[in-house]
Amino acid sequence: MESDRQHAPAPLADVTLIGRLTHQRTAVVDALIRAEGFVGAQALHNRLAADGSAVGLSTVYRTLTALAAAGRADLVRDAAGERLFRYRPGPDHRHYLICTECGLSRPVDSGPVEDWADTIAQTSGFANVRHTVELSGVCPDCGSRHAAAERR
Repeated sequence: MESDRQHAPAPLADVTLIGRLTHQRTAVVDALIRAEGFVGAQALHNRLAADGSAVGLSTVYRTLTALAAAGRADLVRDAAGERLFRYRPGPDHRHYLICTECGLSRPVDSGPVEDWADTIAQTSGFANVRHTVELSGVCPDCGSRHAAAERR
């Protein structure tokens, strides 16, 4: 568990990077920082509502999308295609291996992918090349649970 992420207030620079500083945007960024792993907009909205925050679902979606566009949130899609977000504390772009059973996410070394994307950009003449790489599987804990269930 990353306790420094869970208790850190939303960096004002992250909030102002995506537009005007508002209480609602700050609440969304705070909630994303406190979230464990990747989270969908609806789930984050539900957490905010449970905490008594009056942030609209459309504000949550817009804020998360703006954070991802500004490079302050990582974005993946789950098996159903829902966009999931995770706060990115630094400017480094990361890739994750995500468990399809429990949602556990682990950052992976993506140097070869980044090098490949840079090479493609340089040799093609394209500018502002972006890429999406999603890795998913079953984590060791979920795999062990499935194996134990099959043995019964």
